[in-house]
Amino acid sequence: MEDSKLPMALRSNLLDLFGQIEREFENLYIENLELRREIESLNERLAGEGQTVDGGDLSKGALKTKASHSTSQLSQKLKTTYKASTSKIVSSFKATTSRAVCQLVKEYVGHRDGIWDLAVTRVQPLVLGTASADHCSMLWSIETGRCLLKYAGHAGSVNSIKFHPTEQMALTASGDQTAHIWRYMVQLPLPQPPADISASLDDDGDFSDKDEADGEADGPSECPTIRVATTTLKSHQGVVIAADWLVGGKQVVTASWDRAANLYDVETSELVHTLTGHDQELTHCCTHPTQRLVVTSSRDTTFRLWDFRDPSIHSVNVFQGHTDTVTSAVFTVGDNVVSGSDDRTVKVWDLKNMRSPIATIRTDSAVNRISVSANQRIIALPHDNRQVRLFDMNGVRLARLPRSNRQGHRRMVCCSAWNEENQACNLFTCGFDRQAIGWNINIPALLQEK
Repeated sequence: MEDSKLPMALRSNLLDLFGQIEREFENLYIENLELRREIESLNERLAGEGQTVDGGDLSKGALKTKASHSTSQLSQKLKTTYKASTSKIVSSFKATTSRAVCQLVKEYVGHRDGIWDLAVTRVQPLVLGTASADHCSMLWSIETGRCLLKYAGHAGSVNSIKFHPTEQMALTASGDQTAHIWRYMVQLPLPQPPADISASLDDDGDFSDKDEADGEADGPSECPTIRVATTTLKSHQGVVIAADWLVGGKQVVTASWDRAANLYDVETSELVHTLTGHDQELTHCCTHPTQRLVVTSSRDTTFRLWDFRDPSIHSVNVFQGHTDTVTSAVFTVGDNVVSGSDDRTVKVWDLKNMRSPIATIRTDSAVNRISVSANQRIIALPHDNRQVRLFDMNGVRLARLPRSNRQGHRRMVCCSAWNEENQACNLFTCGFDRQAIGWNINIPALLQEK
């Protein structure tokens, strides 16, 4: 160690980590020995009755039941002990491998309060949109991290942002009890020299430390501002928490704390339907990418599926799979709905049979606005505890995005959004640390690790 070129702080940190790993393995080894003794004593006890756990002829009904019950209890205990003893070690190894396939690419800094929601435009040029509690929505260059446009037409927190499927129009929902539709035109900045791009990862850490000063000084002078909406949708009696475009972009749906969701005609801004039935405030709404289906989530622990495919019949189905607020429920490209909740679970449902979930993901923290990638259908889970985790549709955990003092979110992560058209930056997250982050997820490597 005397010849080591590592800095002293890093060396001591490594020694401490290896010490912890050694202690974990030592505890595991001791527990393993104790469990072996228990297995031996159980075998001896059963052998005294003419049976053994391994390979005996368990022909007598009562004894067979007793033996299988004992071994299943022991097996369960062994599994629980093993999981508990190795969870820290496994987590540290998973985090190391995750770093190779999940890398922070860019930080988007400039909002003066937490960011509730984000989305990527669906037509060229591809830009990132954010919705913040600072009453503003911003459009960003994905590559450079610069603000291209600010929308300041709301008088309250901007709670969600969604882009029109074929036109340069944005839909924002606000605490001012309205939803706004506004047109945008942005010009992407010229690409930076390669040297700047390669250094961006090192620069990001420093940039985030001075974000408030720089973001506020540069924002107004360099970022054009729109202050008037093209269309204002108002008929809610409470905070509008979310809004989305129906397929085709001729209608929008809004979700409010007044316990209702409203369907509007975009061209006339008239209210077409009021969707009532939730017992408490709504938290989110989402539309199907190709069909006239809407799903609304609520604090009443349910989410509802509204079907507008047949103009004469507007059916609704209520799903009660959670035990706390449903924070979001989203459609996938296939026939699935994925719901996330403050009960720390995410559930995957089949639209054709939604009596019970086909997969349940249990986590250690409340789940906020989730998103599912279109191609590989990977679920990105943003958590209250500052973590972001990736799972497949079967509930298998694929990765945790790297988070440390220098990178990642420093407060609650509110939302995630996939953008598979951009290879370099294909996942975005935002949170109450006032920043959005662009990530590069190497999906083939991620699935190969699984």
